[in-house]
Amino acid sequence: MYTHLQLRDSDRQPVTLGTLARMKAHGEKIASLTCYDASFAVLLDAADVDVVLVGDSLGMVIQGRDTTVPVTMDQMVYHSAAVARGLHRPFLIADLPFMSYPTKERALENAVRLMQEGGAKMVKLESGGGQVEIVEFLTSHDIAVCAHLGLRPQSVHKTGGFRVQGREDDAAARMLEDAKRLEAAGADVVLLECIPSALGKTITDALAVPVIGIGAGPDTDGQILVLYDILDITTGRKPRFVHNFMAGAGDNLEAVKRYVAAVRTRTYPGPEHCF
Repeated sequence: MYTHLQLRDSDRQPVTLGTLARMKAHGEKIASLTCYDASFAVLLDAADVDVVLVGDSLGMVIQGRDTTVPVTMDQMVYHSAAVARGLHRPFLIADLPFMSYPTKERALENAVRLMQEGGAKMVKLESGGGQVEIVEFLTSHDIAVCAHLGLRPQSVHKTGGFRVQGREDDAAARMLEDAKRLEAAGADVVLLECIPSALGKTITDALAVPVIGIGAGPDTDGQILVLYDILDITTGRKPRFVHNFMAGAGDNLEAVKRYVAAVRTRTYPGPEHCF
């Protein structure tokens, strides 16, 4: 009972939105990873990862799908709940999957499920100008929201595949404007995926909220990768921004610690990981 009071003087206090805001203000990099089960969640907690995302990437990583589109709400709740049981320190974000937020009311219903049943502290939705009202509605109900811009895996059939976004000047300008609008609507964190490094820096500098990148260059406030990628579990061709942290590591825990250290010391990502 009252565990938040019991842990008040602990060296490993849970990460909160306030923690992430302070890290941005002080220029401290935020180390984030995806996770899909309790066993790996314990590992990430032990490695002092700051943010854990239960991503709908589980459709590809865990289920062997070609895209994230088939992932259901029930599956997201199941995996989020499993991860939540293994975490103490990291801040837990969970994805709202494809077509789980077509209206404000559905978005609220499913966000509540991820928090009440799945143990998430924040929900993430793949955003654009069209999701501003949904973000505003969720935040008006005291739900923390992470907006996702750039490459949006749920939209690959519409956008033509997994490609770098924001290369053209007009596309970059729209993304910057969308980021500002989503922040104004109440988004507490913005995630940028697969965009040019220069654009990642421009958006990060323009926003007061923390910006976490995956393939978005070295100047975002934090980095996130798929856990299976950094542990070299994923087979086949990997995205340019992936780095194998298992190489030379004695075990999985050391590999994750090396990733966290590389993010915090700004040695990852390097030029070879950027667009």
